[in-house]
Amino acid sequence: MTYTLKYLGEEKQFTKKIKLLSLVEDKEMKYICARVNNRIRELTYEVNEDAVVEFLTVEDSDAMKIYETSLRYLIAMAFQRVAPHLEIRFSYNISRSIFVQILNEDQPSTINLLRQIEDEMQKIIKANYPLVRKVVSKEEAAKIYAKFKQDDKLKLLKYRPERTAHFYECKGYLNYMFGRMVLSTGYLKDYKMRLYSPGIIVQYPRSESKGEIPKFEDAPTFGKTLKDSHLWGKIARADVISKINEHIEQNGLVDFINICETRHNRMLTELGDMIEENIDTVRLICIAGPSSSGKTTFSNRLRIELLSRGIKPIRLSIDDYYLPKSEAPKDEFGEPDLESINALDVELFNHNMLELISGNEVQLPRFDFKLSKRVPGRILKVDIDQPIIIEGIHALNDLLTEDIPKHQKFKIYIAPQPQINFDNHNPMSLTDLRLLRRLVRDNKYRNASAEETIGMWPSVRKGEFKWIYDTQEGADYVYNSFLSYELSVMKKYALPLLEQIDANSVHFPVAERLIRLLKYFYDMEDEWVPSNSLLREFIGGSCYADVDN
Repeated sequence: MTYTLKYLGEEKQFTKKIKLLSLVEDKEMKYICARVNNRIRELTYEVNEDAVVEFLTVEDSDAMKIYETSLRYLIAMAFQRVAPHLEIRFSYNISRSIFVQILNEDQPSTINLLRQIEDEMQKIIKANYPLVRKVVSKEEAAKIYAKFKQDDKLKLLKYRPERTAHFYECKGYLNYMFGRMVLSTGYLKDYKMRLYSPGIIVQYPRSESKGEIPKFEDAPTFGKTLKDSHLWGKIARADVISKINEHIEQNGLVDFINICETRHNRMLTELGDMIEENIDTVRLICIAGPSSSGKTTFSNRLRIELLSRGIKPIRLSIDDYYLPKSEAPKDEFGEPDLESINALDVELFNHNMLELISGNEVQLPRFDFKLSKRVPGRILKVDIDQPIIIEGIHALNDLLTEDIPKHQKFKIYIAPQPQINFDNHNPMSLTDLRLLRRLVRDNKYRNASAEETIGMWPSVRKGEFKWIYDTQEGADYVYNSFLSYELSVMKKYALPLLEQIDANSVHFPVAERLIRLLKYFYDMEDEWVPSNSLLREFIGGSCYADVDN
């Protein structure tokens, strides 16, 4: 049978199966994988049907994820060779990097250890060992994990729904990183490592940086948030999926939910204490964070917290200051860039805020989305002891409030910062949780399909990198909106939406990755989720649903 392949600007016919790798000359090893009829395939994949083949470099997000997955494998392999007595844990950290933590209490990370690991990695890379995928029964996988004393992987295996398990073998080393891999170790030349107490930071090429390794940027506030999240996960026995499932198995649902919700309550109390202590000077409470962080519910809960202290805040919507689309700046495609701060009437916003905190009466605008323009809104005057709460992606941007003195602003950054691992070698993405939240919410409230939400996600992420992430370091408080039980609840909402995406869809690779994550979690019913929980903003049933913002 004859079939046709379209690739690299050519169209050729074949009569026998052919490996993707044989279609290209790639001496520089720049092609990480390929997209075959919108399915991500390793370069060893054999084609035998009509297909459009797109070879991908680390400039593509799917290829970048494979590179990062393979790099973790390489690091784990080097540790196994150099220091097999050390147990390591990977997580995602500051400056879009991998963090390597040594779990042995008596073994700190040192420059000598780092040099040994780097030297071994270089040897493995130069040898260009192949990475060979193997499929074994779950029983055989359990024996392998037991042999190498990998209890974390053994415990997770119990929750794998399939009867088989996967490994990648490289020169006798076996491991599985919950994702596809590069063809061989020679592909992994590009990375940077540095000591970063109490572990090692590993940077790698990023697709949003056009395949380059971004400049290292220290972010102590973000780093502390991640550290606190990890420590709390250990205390609550919720730092790996198997422990979360154990909570559900042991019928501790109510306790588990309330433990997580109490942590949110405690953070709100801390915030209330800080604002109350400075209420004589705080006039503007600014709340910002990336998409699906739970800003709306959080703002309402903070308002209630302050009301309980006799403080009567006023909430204002930044959305009312949008310019008409015709006046908004254009993006690189010539479309209105509504993510830009310049899509807002910054001058008017500054003027109104300054007038309000000065005690003057102000005619506020209201953006009429049906008319796509601003119309006159309410007339407002605030008392000297009434702080104004503003919430939005630009709320922490000093340009938006440059006329307001810094001591009169209290900045809060909100985002879910999950520090959950499949096992020690496989951390959960920091952004996949937000994507799952958004597709559940968009489907429920906007009747949007999972494909529509996934399709717009790259644009959302682009705006976050440009306008939001840098503002975290200037925050007075970082609120971690993650709830350790939420993926077990959201599974029943998200999984059916993801499973509707056709295997030939351009968005299938993302859906496949999210399905692979969710399938390890036990289902949890949502009947005990409080009506004021931040999770209710996404799954429905929030007591704040009808609150006038």
